[in-house]
Amino acid sequence: MMIRAFFNKSLLRFGIIAGLICISSSPMALAKESITFTDVTKETGITFKHTDGSSGEFYIVEAVAAGLALFDYDNDGDIDIYFLNGSPLKGTKSKTAPKNALYRNDGNFKFTDVTEQSGLGDTGFGLGVTVGDYDNDGDVDVYLNNHGPNVLYSNNGDGTFTDVTKKAGVGDGDHVGAGTCFLDIDNDGDLDLYVARYVVFSYDKHKAIKIRDYLAYQGPNFYALPPDGLYRNNGDGSFTDISESSGIGEYNGSGMGIICADYDNDGDTDIFVANDNMENYLFQNDGSGKFEEVGLMAGVAYNFNGKQFASMGVDCGDYDNDGLLDFYVTSYVKQSTSLYKNIDDGLFEDVTSSAGAGDGTFASMTWGTGFADFDNDGDKDIFIATGHLQTNVEKFSEHMVYNTRNEVLMNTGDGKFVNITEKAGGGLKVELSSRGAGFDDLDNDGDIDVVILNTKSGPTILRNDTNNSNHWVQIHLKGTKSNRDGVGARVKVVTKDLSQIDEVHSGRGYQGHHGSRLYFGLGEHKKIDRIEIRWLGGGVDVLKDVKADQLITITEGENPEK
Repeated sequence: MMIRAFFNKSLLRFGIIAGLICISSSPMALAKESITFTDVTKETGITFKHTDGSSGEFYIVEAVAAGLALFDYDNDGDIDIYFLNGSPLKGTKSKTAPKNALYRNDGNFKFTDVTEQSGLGDTGFGLGVTVGDYDNDGDVDVYLNNHGPNVLYSNNGDGTFTDVTKKAGVGDGDHVGAGTCFLDIDNDGDLDLYVARYVVFSYDKHKAIKIRDYLAYQGPNFYALPPDGLYRNNGDGSFTDISESSGIGEYNGSGMGIICADYDNDGDTDIFVANDNMENYLFQNDGSGKFEEVGLMAGVAYNFNGKQFASMGVDCGDYDNDGLLDFYVTSYVKQSTSLYKNIDDGLFEDVTSSAGAGDGTFASMTWGTGFADFDNDGDKDIFIATGHLQTNVEKFSEHMVYNTRNEVLMNTGDGKFVNITEKAGGGLKVELSSRGAGFDDLDNDGDIDVVILNTKSGPTILRNDTNNSNHWVQIHLKGTKSNRDGVGARVKVVTKDLSQIDEVHSGRGYQGHHGSRLYFGLGEHKKIDRIEIRWLGGGVDVLKDVKADQLITITEGENPEK
């Protein structure tokens, strides 16, 4: 979140020229049918409006709110939406306390506000959220990483939730929250909890800056930076803080988005932390739940030029179908996003420029992001939520605006991307200041839709109206020996010459959660030759000759590899 007053025109020209070179070098991309999104927000019945709790004092926590979560809270087969909200900060008065909001999916893009009956209407200052079945009872629970005390809600299995924070021991003190993830750090079959923390903030140490005599948000480097937290699941509904003994507590940082994934293919789950205005962290798991920070050695701490960025959100996926998970990181205005290609042996290469993966992102501040195959052609595209954090930026800059449009990069199938935002439908003409974004099939029609939380405004709901004859499969995992959600499990889908992988993640993007179901586009293939699931702990299940265009639930141990 670097604060700069002046626009560097030469760098902008360089970014535009580089983007044009990438587009002109990918003629295949221009021949493909475009991905199309339609803004259906008004049709959904969703009336939620985000507040950042601001009073005109420009407290730093206002600028970094907030994430959202997409998940099936009531196990009815539909993906529901949970929006985080702010709360009044010092100097702000509110007649009614703002709350987080849960909307039940009733099908066909119709939603009902069930916040009150669900018990999920937390009134804390929401920043990050993750979802996972921490108690392995068959329904998903919700963890909130707030500014102030955090909250763990246990799902009662009847559409309601109970605050079990005190019993679980995961209130995490009085911090400024950020991204958070459930993960199984030691392959023991239950979900542990990673909690990122942003800055050490207090009202008495707050100080806004001035740009051309206008107040603006201070950057994170003005504040002391805290270490993140890691909690081990004790298996009895409680957690133990192992931040120090695990190695996580040795590193102070300005964590924002995080994702947990097995980047080095050694059978355990590692942790990527996108830090704001400093190097990123990559915590390598030794298999027992102890971690070593290897970001610099792995090649993801800085960008290609060795510069630190103001990283915001992060997602991972195998964009080039080589069997290795790659990372995509969003950043501040006048800083391109970054695509880190996994080149095996625990190493990454910044291929942003050569892959065209930063095209159109240099002039915008970028936040929520995700790899998703929006056109079901068998490779992962990229969606990027954008918007400035300085609410009054137009007053002190001639080149930047607060509300901007989001961006879509289409995968051309040859390891490159092309920005198709201009022709991606009316849904990409919406201009607001976006933060969190989630990607799931909201209407169960086989393609991935988009939900965006816009700060100080209502959300944007985008229906995927891409028109082609491509096939797909959705996979829902159910663990038995491993954790119930299958978090950390690796899935491979093989259709003749097309081989794809993905993992189940709990927590991702910009301080949010989505994608508990795995989505695979199959192109023209009507049948899948082989689906292979490698569960945490070593078990393998295999399905063969599977029909396309369906949602499959796979239970651990029911189809063991012979």
